[in-house]
Amino acid sequence: MAPPVPVHTIDHSPEYDDFIAKVTEFHKQRGTSFDPAPKLGLCQVDLFKLFNYIVERGGYDAVSDEKLAWRRMCEELGLMTSNPPAAAFSLKSIFYKNLAAYEIKTIHNKEPPPPEILEHTTAKGSGLLTRTLENYAPSRRETGTGFRDSDGDEGTPSKERPSEDTPGSARASRGLRQDPPQRVIFQPETSSSRAARHASGQQHSTPASHNSPHHSLPHSQGSQQHTMHSAPYQTPRGGASHSFTPQNPELQNAAVMTYDWTRPQALPVRPVRTPATDPNAFAEERRVARLQAAGRSAADLMQLRNPIRADKQFEGPNIYVRCMQSLLSRIPSEQAFALNHLVKISFERGDKFRFEQFPKLVEGLVEKGLEVGELFYKVEWTITYDPEQDDGPIGELDGNNGTSDIIERIEQLEAKPVVDGILPADFSDKLGMITEAVLTIRNMVMLQDNAAYIADYPILSDLLCIILHLPKLEMTVELKHFALDIAEQITPYLVLQSDDPLYRTLLTQLLNNSDDRGTILTALRAVGRISMNLAETNRLGDVPPEVLQKVKNWLLLNDDELMDACLDFLYQYTAVVANMETLIKASSLHDLVTHLVRLLSHGAKREQREIIVEPERRVKGPEDPLPVPEDLLHRLLAMPEPERCHTWVRCFFEEDPEGQVTQISIWQGYNSAFLEHLKKAGKQMIQAAEFIRSISQVYTNAAARIKKEVTPQGEVNKFIIDGIRPRSRPISPEGLEYFPCLWARKHRLPTDPPMAKCLTWLPGANQMWKHIVTDHLGESLDPETKTLKDKVDKYTCYWAACGKYNTPTEMNFYLFSSHIKLHAMQAFVKSGVAETAQTPGGSTSTSTKRSSRAHVTPARTITLKSEETLAVPADPRNPNGPHTAGGIPLSAALVLRNIARNVVKTEAQEELLKETGGEAGGWNERLFRAQRTRLYEIMAENKLLAPHVASLLQTLDDAAV
Repeated sequence: MAPPVPVHTIDHSPEYDDFIAKVTEFHKQRGTSFDPAPKLGLCQVDLFKLFNYIVERGGYDAVSDEKLAWRRMCEELGLMTSNPPAAAFSLKSIFYKNLAAYEIKTIHNKEPPPPEILEHTTAKGSGLLTRTLENYAPSRRETGTGFRDSDGDEGTPSKERPSEDTPGSARASRGLRQDPPQRVIFQPETSSSRAARHASGQQHSTPASHNSPHHSLPHSQGSQQHTMHSAPYQTPRGGASHSFTPQNPELQNAAVMTYDWTRPQALPVRPVRTPATDPNAFAEERRVARLQAAGRSAADLMQLRNPIRADKQFEGPNIYVRCMQSLLSRIPSEQAFALNHLVKISFERGDKFRFEQFPKLVEGLVEKGLEVGELFYKVEWTITYDPEQDDGPIGELDGNNGTSDIIERIEQLEAKPVVDGILPADFSDKLGMITEAVLTIRNMVMLQDNAAYIADYPILSDLLCIILHLPKLEMTVELKHFALDIAEQITPYLVLQSDDPLYRTLLTQLLNNSDDRGTILTALRAVGRISMNLAETNRLGDVPPEVLQKVKNWLLLNDDELMDACLDFLYQYTAVVANMETLIKASSLHDLVTHLVRLLSHGAKREQREIIVEPERRVKGPEDPLPVPEDLLHRLLAMPEPERCHTWVRCFFEEDPEGQVTQISIWQGYNSAFLEHLKKAGKQMIQAAEFIRSISQVYTNAAARIKKEVTPQGEVNKFIIDGIRPRSRPISPEGLEYFPCLWARKHRLPTDPPMAKCLTWLPGANQMWKHIVTDHLGESLDPETKTLKDKVDKYTCYWAACGKYNTPTEMNFYLFSSHIKLHAMQAFVKSGVAETAQTPGGSTSTSTKRSSRAHVTPARTITLKSEETLAVPADPRNPNGPHTAGGIPLSAALVLRNIARNVVKTEAQEELLKETGGEAGGWNERLFRAQRTRLYEIMAENKLLAPHVASLLQTLDDAAV
């Protein structure tokens, strides 16, 4: 038994006094009234306790959004009365009037709404933090035209107003009932009225009589007279005092007491009954007067004075109770009305429409759904709750524990002749109402609380079995889909054994409806979620092998939603060792594993990233142009100007956005190369100005300009050309690169210091080889055979950095010439792409193509490959936090891990080891041997899936041991 809640009292502590002082000052600045000790019933409310209690639970908006929160707080604070809803609303109003604006200002650091839309309105709903004058509009509850529960629940749906129907028509009765208008109950005057004041101010009271003029006044005027003359107090001369407050609380008007003369506000008024506003009442009075004059009896006059009028009848209960009672009445017209509106309410108000609030609603909907049997079979399904009734009629269902042989009973039923698509009117109406009843259940179980509530109702499983075993007709497709949706929502709260009728029925849907994607998808989800929200394990026993083969085939379809449902089913199924025996016999397990490994990369995005190990750097080139090779010089001298100038610039200079050369150095380089040869040939040199202009015709980005430099002698002008730089190695007009000869000019000993290189520029490896053989070794080709003479001698290699023949070595000259040819080939290949070109003399030469960015040493990089699959937040409440693997790849990895864990525990594993003598390694070796390489690749490239694949590989290694 719970301990009693202490009585609520005010603790006058320093904290309480300080809090009340702050709130009082706040309301004073705000211009609103404040009651430091409001009353709830007979208790004074401690505002300090109430404020802290509400703030700890998120504030006024958060508490108001929670169902029955204010009623629960009344209980916990010790403020309960005999009327809990009224106490809850009173507590909510106390906080709303006194503390809501203070909470917004001090706790949320926001500016509270103005008093016109906060303190001056009634406490209802929430949304104070976002309420402004622009977005606030009085609701139906606030204007008094809607229905509201005492604890703040929302009103009933408004009536659908037909445009052309009469009030008595059948169509008008199908709409939602209109909420009753807000009535103001007339309170007759019971106290004695007093006569008008004399000039002396003396009071004279006379007994009230039936002939008093106050009784002939309209209703609103009579109320005003009652307010003015019901209190026997004396008013000073000059009129009523604005500061007088009657001592009797019954005489205090709430509108007057809360009136603030500094802020004009509308006072509630009562309508005055006039012939224009109520013509029927005045017409009735005239008719009664005429009948009275005609001498009618008193009984007739009484009947006429109180006629039964349609607009004055009792409005009846709210729409929820009205629909439930209509459904339970079993009157077809009433049930049609109820089901029509229950479908709308369950769809529009599904988040608040709960079974537990309306007893007998489940029974009424299920009983209506069971009527479907009468349409297709010669049976009338009834429910019995007699625990001793064992052997009853075939149509009698067990309402306590469910009917265990419902499937066998359905198979014994005699079907009625029904033509699909041609339906009588009464048949169509009955089927429509049954569909609406099942649809209402389907809409309501989408709320988790409703699904958990109705899962404990055993007869619902019988209804689902009956619907799902209906004949395969077009008219029953919609009804079956609703039944499968219900099963999907309630199976997480059910423990279904392998012989349970609902479990067998769901498996039958997978077997017999393989052409209906919606049926397959919903049935798979319903089976895979059995007992998901319970502690019991879903073992999925006795699944037919045909179903397993179909699940394997459905995995091959390009349908993500269907694949996800199949993997959820397989994850549940492979978690049980006994099921692995059936899976091995039902289908090729090797093909299943292969496809599951393929699904590990489902929807993956492959990316490559280059990581720079060493950044690129510029190669410092020569400051002056290189000397012209001999063969290139002859070709250039044969060209006319300005073609010779253009070719020379292209062969000895390259584009570089950051490079520059002086105009004097490039002109001197051209002069030194051609001036003497042109004089001997009697030709003219190009002029310097024309030469400088020709450079921009070769390289468009090259521009001549004057650069100012500061020297010790002062500021000087430097004539430069931007955008080009001297080449480190010249190229031929065809773009083939020259390479210098690195052979030492003189013979040397190994102990001698390095000697100067030959550095003769040669266009190809063949020319390089001939140059070394003839110019450095002094050998000559045989004039007849054009080959080297065969001889044996001591030879030493003087090529730079060669250490193979650094001392005189006796060998055949053919062998030594091959060694030299290797140096020549390497010289042209190591800095570019080797190419074979035709030389001007007609011979073939091997050279290299010059790179467009030869002045830059490229960066050293390594390439990393990655594979990214679906990622989901590890914490759903923090979408920006770390992510983890999800979706189909994760499900496939978990199914593979289940297979690896449990296949070695089966009898099939022992039989395989006996057949192979233990050499094959069992089922894991057979299934995963060919997949290990791919698994290691996924583990290396997929960061999110790596832990799950590593767990799978670890399971395989542990099983092998």
